[in-house]
Amino acid sequence: MDILRQGLWLAVMISTPVLGIALLVGLVIGLFQALTSIQEMTLTFVPKLGAILVTFWITMAFSGQLLVVFYQDVILPVVAG
Repeated sequence: MDILRQGLWLAVMISTPVLGIALLVGLVIGLFQALTSIQEMTLTFVPKLGAILVTFWITMAFSGQLLVVFYQDVILPVVAG
């Protein structure tokens, strides 16, 4: 159970920056659409996708390091021992 809890917490830590940026960009675009009465579907999709990709690219090293540390410190000792 402890490994499962640590794995879920790791998933939350890795996904938080991407989901936070998606929420923020979606909120800004929704506000823009409400103010201008532009109801174009691609206006919400394309900038949000771009922001998610940029955020994922920026946080990739951080996420990879967290996964490597989790694997080495938690998973390998359980498998080996």
